Amino acid sequence: MLKARIQTAVSLIYPPRCLACGDWVDSDFGLCGPCWRDTPFISGTCCDGCGVALMGEGDGFRLECDDCMAHPRPWQQGRAALSYEGTARRLILALKHGDRTEIARPAARWLTRAAATLLANAPLVAPVPLHWSRFLRRRYNQSDLLAKIVAQDADLDYCPDLLRRTRRTPSLEGQNRHQRYTTLAQSIAAHPKHAERINGRIVLLVDDVMTSGATLSACSEACLDAGATGVRVAVLARVTHS
Repeated sequence: MLKARIQTAVSLIYPPRCLACGDWVDSDFGLCGPCWRDTPFISGTCCDGCGVALMGEGDGFRLECDDCMAHPRPWQQGRAALSYEGTARRLILALKHGDRTEIARPAARWLTRAAATLLANAPLVAPVPLHWSRFLRRRYNQSDLLAKIVAQDADLDYCPDLLRRTRRTPSLEGQNRHQRYTTLAQSIAAHPKHAERINGRIVLLVDDVMTSGATLSACSEACLDAGATGVRVAVLARVTHS
């Protein structure tokens, strides 16, 4: 009762605001009507490899986009909650570079819903890692924030340091697919102290954005090399290619 009264008092002093535009909303960590309509949630038919939205309807068989057919993934299944554009892009950039960590909770819950088919058989949840030097500068790993909430909401095992960056790599921005894969080669490995934990398990990797899939491929290969029986990937947003 006391907690509820305190929350009511706080909401009167600091009414909840839309995550995207700052307008008043009915509940904390939400989007107003116009921003919700402008946020490109992925629903309906999507690629089973990377989660990008596809035209038409599913027929019960595995569906893959042209990108996934041209470049087979080392993971088994993938899902994305959003297309990386418009309001979604602004929210993710704010989470990643703007210290807007309050975005992580609602975003992770969008991701949990999108990734519902990936949660079967109790996978071990892990984030895509940051190199320690980037972590010190940014002070948090946005993928870790998302992964922790996904694991909590789905009641799954969670390991924040299952993987680690073995060397610092330059930014992938502006690099083509070949350059991205070359840059990330042999740069991610399973943490030795978690060898027993990963062996024989399915791993669910969580990241904020998928572009070419190079980072998630490197992470997936590290998991498989360490004895994982399979890998699934869940990303908050998928970059769409025109």
